[in-house]
Amino acid sequence: MRLDDNDFALFGLPERQEQQRAEIEARWKNLQARVHPDKFAAEGAAAQRLAMQWALRVNEAHQRLRDPLQRAAYLCELRGVPLLVNENTRMPASFLMEQMAWREGLDEAADAGDAAAVRAIDDEVAAREAALLAEVRRLLDEAGDTAAAAQQVRALMFIAKFRSDIDKRLEALEN
Repeated sequence: MRLDDNDFALFGLPERQEQQRAEIEARWKNLQARVHPDKFAAEGAAAQRLAMQWALRVNEAHQRLRDPLQRAAYLCELRGVPLLVNENTRMPASFLMEQMAWREGLDEAADAGDAAAVRAIDDEVAAREAALLAEVRRLLDEAGDTAAAAQQVRALMFIAKFRSDIDKRLEALEN
């Protein structure tokens, strides 16, 4: 193990979008047990600092690998297609229209105090999110089309933010 290994190498996993969450969790626990700073308490400050670096590195990798969206973005970057989300905000017109319709529906439902309608929008968006994640997996693992996958990952980032907005609206309606 080296600190500069990519997350997949660090965890001993294949560089693929498709991963088993239980396998990621098991490998994380194993790595944490090996590098936890408490194991190095008797070895002095330098060993403890190094163990802390390792523990932080393992935790950062775990956060990226366990989240399918972060994992997809990471794979795109590893394969030479950085997302550049602040510079590249272009989306297909059909996706923008879909998002506008969701936002209008959310505003109407929230303004009407209709939590059931907000939940229905969330269900629709969640289904779209699942379909996009499946497409990203196909593009990365089977088709090898990282550029197309990156476009879908950017769309998924928009959806993740929108779902966060839905959660806030639901919380406000239910309180």
